[in-house]
This record gives sequence, structure tokens and C-alpha cells, in this order.
Amino acid sequence: MTTTAPAATSTRRRLPHGPGFWMIALAFLTEMAFCAVPTPLYAIYQQRDGFPTIVLTLIFAVYAVGVMLSLYLAGHVSDWLGRRRVIVVSLLVNLLAAILFLVWSDAAGLIVARFVSGLGIGILTATATAHLSELGAAANHAKGRAALVATFANLGGIGFGALVGGLIATWSGHPLVLPYAVFAALLVAEVILVAFVPETVERRGGRPAYRPQRVAVPTAGRGAFWAAGVTAFGTFAVFGTFMGLSSTFLGGILDLHSHLLAGLGPFIVFMAAAGAQTLTATVPLRAQITVAIVLAALGLISVGTSAVIASLLLFLIGGGIAGAGIGILFRGALSTAAAVADPARRGEALAGIFLIAYAGMTVPPLLTAAALSIWPATAVLVGLTGLATILVAVSGSRMLRR
Repeated sequence: MTTTAPAATSTRRRLPHGPGFWMIALAFLTEMAFCAVPTPLYAIYQQRDGFPTIVLTLIFAVYAVGVMLSLYLAGHVSDWLGRRRVIVVSLLVNLLAAILFLVWSDAAGLIVARFVSGLGIGILTATATAHLSELGAAANHAKGRAALVATFANLGGIGFGALVGGLIATWSGHPLVLPYAVFAALLVAEVILVAFVPETVERRGGRPAYRPQRVAVPTAGRGAFWAAGVTAFGTFAVFGTFMGLSSTFLGGILDLHSHLLAGLGPFIVFMAAAGAQTLTATVPLRAQITVAIVLAALGLISVGTSAVIASLLLFLIGGGIAGAGIGILFRGALSTAAAVADPARRGEALAGIFLIAYAGMTVPPLLTAAALSIWPATAVLVGLTGLATILVAVSGSRMLRR
């Protein structure tokens, strides 16, 4: 049996809860940035090795498969193993992925490295989110700060990683080596630092029998939980398509092959998502969701229009507006799931939301890549944004009804 009991946890040779909170936030952001660093580098791999777009998308999608598998098998174990221990393991797994990127850089190696990285992220996301919530409570942080920092580290980290990858690819003579070496060093340092963060799960009695992930939500809250899950699926479907195929659309429609732009597009989307979460933190949830649906729809329509008129500026602006709306929706989904979960099983409930979300990051990008082999890129992007608008509107409306 385990309970979340920050006050009862030994702090000998540990950081205070306040600094520990920010250390976990930094580790969370670093790992999410690392998972996005390859995004603008895929075009370099593709040009070097000559594999088709469907293989490129498979390399991206296998990451989401790794996340889902890890969430299913281990996304909830921090509820009884402890948050700090699981986060250290996730850092070590992504360190292994960085080494694989460095020593095995053909298509097969990229698939394996991305899958391993996904495994590390899968055990990180829900665990770090729960750990931040508990550390923030122990440090008497303002209400809502933990959820805000967690979602900013998650989405902002992805955006930051894509931009770093694009900058390195543009200005470095070793774009397929330097980013992984830098992040490997950061991950090693953070393994050491996280070891000094206070634990927030008190272990009592025997360890429960292992079982894979289940959705553990009180009966009264299940309707709200599944509404949040549908919203998470829709938001990550849009995020996944931007991450996996941004450079393809830039090259296929706008005839732009800049590695910096390939990183800048996702950076704008994810940083707009993180920024919108910050600006709307004090707005009532129903108003947030309503505004988010409008922003997401407007942004996605702008992206589709940018394909028709071949406008880079409209593509980037539309991506930012859509990202803002989608970011608010995703934060609302996490807040809803955390609110209806049993506090002792919060990590498990959040892992369930992330599991559903990452399912949205697998199938839609693969279907989009398959469509690109049949239809022109402009038609695919217009159709994709139309379907995404419908998906976001429907999922957001379900949240409003709960």
C-alpha cells in the first residue's frame, strides 16, 4: 500500500521541496526537448539515405508506440515504487536513446532509438506531472502552479527541442552528432541532481502485485475522465501531424527546405500552446474550453488556407493560433483527469490520459503519410485540417458537457 505523503518523507540529504519542484520541472523539460530534437533532422537523414516519406513517418510514429507501451506497462508504477526512482529510470532510458542516435544512425537505428526514447517518455510524463503536483503542495505553491508548470515543461520542452535541432542543423557542421552529445551530457547531470529531490510517495507494507495500466477513476468521475481522454486524443493527433510532417509540407507545398524552418514550425505550435496555458490559467475552465475550440478551429483553417495560397507566413501564424487552442484543451484534459482521480492513484489516472493522447499521435500521421503517396500535398493538408477542425470541435464540446 502506498500513499502520497510529502510531509512524512525523509528529507535527509535531500533538496527542500521548493527547489526539488524546479529540478523535476527542468528534468521534465529536458527529456521532452530531447524527444523533439530529431524533428528538423529527419530531412537530413532522408536525403542521406533516400528512404520515402512513409518510412520517415514510421520513425516518428514508433516513438509514440514506445510511449504507449511504456505507459501501459509502467506509467503507473510510481504510485508504489516512488516518483523519484521512476524519473531517474526515465532519464537513463533516454540517455541510452541518445547513445543509440550517436552510434546507429541508419533507418533501422533511428527506429530503435526513437522507440527507446518513447519508452523513457512513457514512464516520465504521468510520473513527473504527479510529482510536481505533490512537491508543489508540500512547498505551498500557489494553486494551479504545478499543473501549469507540468504542461509548460511538456509542450514547451517539445517546442524548444525542435528549435534547438533546427538551429544546430543550420549552423553546425555535425548536425547528426552534436545535439545528441549535448543532451546526453544534460541527462547525465540530471540523473545526479534528481537523486537529491524529495520523494513524495510513502511506501507502507508489502508491494502490491504488478499489473499493467488500468484507468483508476471513481465511478462518479468516469464520464468526465473519458471526455478528457477524447480531448487529449484530438489534441495530440494535431500535435503529432505537425511534428511528423512539418518539413514534408514545407518542402512539398512551399518548396522550402530549410532545417531552421522545419524546427521553427513545431516550436511556434508548442510554445503557443504553452503560452496560452499560462495566459488562461485563471480563466474558468468552461470559458477556457470555449476559447480553445474557437482558436484551434481558426488556426487549423488558416493552415489549410496557407496551403491553397502557398503562404509561409499564414502557415506559421495559423500553426501558432491552432497551437494556442490545442494547448488550452490539453491542459483542461489533464486538470479534469487529476480532479476526478483518487489522490493515491493520481499517477495511474494521468498515465491513462497520456496513453489515450499518444494514441492520437500514431494513426493520424501514418494515414497522412499514406495519403501523400496518393494525392497532392495541398489536397492532403486541406483535408487534414478540415478533419482536425471537426475532431477538436467535437472533443472540446464533450468537455463542455461535463
